[in-house]
Amino acid sequence: MSKFYVTTSIPYANANPHIGFAMEAIEADFLARYHRLLGDDVYFLTGTDEHGMKIHDTAEELGITPQEHVDNIAAKNRELKKILNLTYDDFIRTTSDRHKKGAQKLWMKLVEAGDIYKDKYEGFYCKGCEAYVTEKDLEDGKCPTHKKKVEKFSEENYYFKLSKYSDKIVKLVESGELRVEPEFRKREFLNVAKEGLRDVSFSRPKEKLSWGVEVPNDPDHTMYVWCDALSNYLTALDYENEGSLFKKYWPCDAHVIGKDIIRFHVGIWIGILLSAGLEVPKMIPIHGFIGSGGQKMSKSLGNVISPFDVVEKYGTDPLRYFLLREIPTVEDGDFTYERFEEVYNSELANNLGNLVNRVTKMTERYFEGVVPELSVPDEGIKKGIEEMWTTYHKMIDKFDIKKAIEAVIVQVDAANKYIEDKKPWVLAKEDEKELGNVLYNLLEVLRHVGYALYPYIPEAAEKLLKTFGCEPLGENFDTISKWGGLKAGEKIGECEPLFPRLDI
Repeated sequence: MSKFYVTTSIPYANANPHIGFAMEAIEADFLARYHRLLGDDVYFLTGTDEHGMKIHDTAEELGITPQEHVDNIAAKNRELKKILNLTYDDFIRTTSDRHKKGAQKLWMKLVEAGDIYKDKYEGFYCKGCEAYVTEKDLEDGKCPTHKKKVEKFSEENYYFKLSKYSDKIVKLVESGELRVEPEFRKREFLNVAKEGLRDVSFSRPKEKLSWGVEVPNDPDHTMYVWCDALSNYLTALDYENEGSLFKKYWPCDAHVIGKDIIRFHVGIWIGILLSAGLEVPKMIPIHGFIGSGGQKMSKSLGNVISPFDVVEKYGTDPLRYFLLREIPTVEDGDFTYERFEEVYNSELANNLGNLVNRVTKMTERYFEGVVPELSVPDEGIKKGIEEMWTTYHKMIDKFDIKKAIEAVIVQVDAANKYIEDKKPWVLAKEDEKELGNVLYNLLEVLRHVGYALYPYIPEAAEKLLKTFGCEPLGENFDTISKWGGLKAGEKIGECEPLFPRLDI
């Protein structure tokens, strides 16, 4: 058994979770479920980033304390576990004592390595980004991301010697020792990193940033986001005491992040780990963004999609399916309710749902719900399932979750065509033996499809598998993924409609 430690980035606790983070959480949950299916020992982490000027200012505007504000937002983020059917093992909050102590320990490791120094900083700061912005990146004096004017600061900060580790980081990424997926994101990072990574500001004076983790060797300074938020991946594993979780699960196997924070996770975070003498993650999978109706989601445009609203109307599995199937995993995608309903009806209700309904009902009608004998295997069907699994594993390894499910959909389509070609309703009158062969093949396809869809739509997949008396995590994967797992003579159960058609 291998261990598999998977994380999300931790969303900033200044607003309720949106569908973009819902997608990232589902992607990480997909990887967790997939590796559990393989029999791995999985640990899945998410949480909230709860410090910074923006949170302090928002709380002040609301007339509450920063702690009250982040408590409210963290509670809303925790609700995602239920509504998205997430299986995370831990939820780390950066305002927790265990996190603060772990972050301070990490800071001191960097001090011991001689990589923290004080210097005066003069530059531009964007409150929206909670980050410094270089003058060349400004657009008409505004932050290119938030389109708001930046503030000019001049102050003494602590710095981290990221430049010291620039060449080592490039080598780790180039060699694949630290995998960055997809390949084009890896190239993007290397194009920047090869010019040399610069030292980064690591603190703010407490008089300017009071809401944060105190620098352990200087109470007049507050840790800036890098040693605070990024260290959550360690602090959640009891890095402070280097306890059993840390010893068992570090290094991380997959840090799932969005494309906007590549330089932080592949650059600054890796530099911190090298300075602290810690192993680097094995892989950083990077996803794109979700727009709405061809536009970036924003409150001013009124096109922000709430995962809570979608689930309330359509259910959890349909949202999971759409985000993992319709949105390109590593590219930008688009969400509209019109397209969502179209995909739901065409693929979930008509294609998958109808296939399950037809096959189980024909088995009940013609064989009293008993798995028939297979006298002559259909090599084409069997080969199709074997190819499905090969492509499925290959695409997941490349963090192309969309391409993996497309291989499954091919087999669902093939099974529907097989029914039309073989016409079981005709065979029922003419050739019972061949009818048995056809229905056995179809039932076996459904069993394989059920396992393959479990990380995508777990509730529906579990219902399907229970029809055959199977449990998603009940057997060795090498056994369940081989052709011929269904035994003739076994009674199958009833399967309620998985996805009733929407009346649009």
